[in-house]
Amino acid sequence: AFECAAPDLSLDYVDWPREADKAGRKDAFFDLVDGRIVHKVRTGMVFLQSKDHRIAAGPCLENDNQVINFINAQYMNMLQQNGWSICHAAGLVRNGRALGLAGFSGGGKSTLMLHMLANSGTAFLTNDRLFAKRNDAPEDAPKVWATGIPKLPRINPGTALNNPLLGDIVDAERRTELASLSKAELWDIEEKYDVDINQVYGANRIIGRAPLCGFVILNWAHDSTAPTKITPVDLARRRDLLAAVMKSPGPFYQRADGSMNESDTVLATEPYLATFAGLPVYEVTGQVDFDRIAGQCLTLFNDPGGLP
Repeated sequence: AFECAAPDLSLDYVDWPREADKAGRKDAFFDLVDGRIVHKVRTGMVFLQSKDHRIAAGPCLENDNQVINFINAQYMNMLQQNGWSICHAAGLVRNGRALGLAGFSGGGKSTLMLHMLANSGTAFLTNDRLFAKRNDAPEDAPKVWATGIPKLPRINPGTALNNPLLGDIVDAERRTELASLSKAELWDIEEKYDVDINQVYGANRIIGRAPLCGFVILNWAHDSTAPTKITPVDLARRRDLLAAVMKSPGPFYQRADGSMNESDTVLATEPYLATFAGLPVYEVTGQVDFDRIAGQCLTLFNDPGGLP
């Protein structure tokens, strides 16, 4: 990593497409014969991703989170090259088993995860990138394993405001400003805060890998008046829910042969269905009620076969 002014390489960058719900430019790229240059539009940071070189250049200290993400990208590449499926999900561990939490845009998976972490005996696995891999070797071994990436959760202002344990993350003056905004205005703010798990929830509350006992997909709505409900689903029959779980590897993904992930790659559903075959999956519908669903999700760690 080279600390310097934002490099001007005079390249004809191409914008990397963002998710449908995200506005503005974020990443742009320029492909090389043996790798890729990725340019962060907002910060000016530039990254070289290739088989032999991995370089970050620009105002690195000011944008240390992007450097951390670049390091984690190498770890994620290794996982995917070794058969792990990338999921847009949070993960918790309790009683030696992991539970995945996914949701559509603004669904609140991070908020739900942090609510559940308030229960002693529950540990943090991952916030936004969960990797799953099937293990069909010994019959008595766990069928699916889950692992995360070594990075603390980064939450939006709304999550910080609605959790008493996170009050100190946002300074008092900014907290007052944010409290006057509507939910829609809070959602549009490009502002993130790190949650120090050990400081907020206590020591030894981070676990790197565990057998996956189930997956919960948040499909509720803030404007719904229907009762909050959690229902078992079959992903093979409810492929619409897979969109909340599947995640593009992004512009830094490099295959083992050195080729780069293309920006127009369409994610295949079959590998995800194969990974999650036989795994309990639940859909949450109705109005948003974090306390209710947090309590019901905790029962899944004790009885992954069903809910009371």
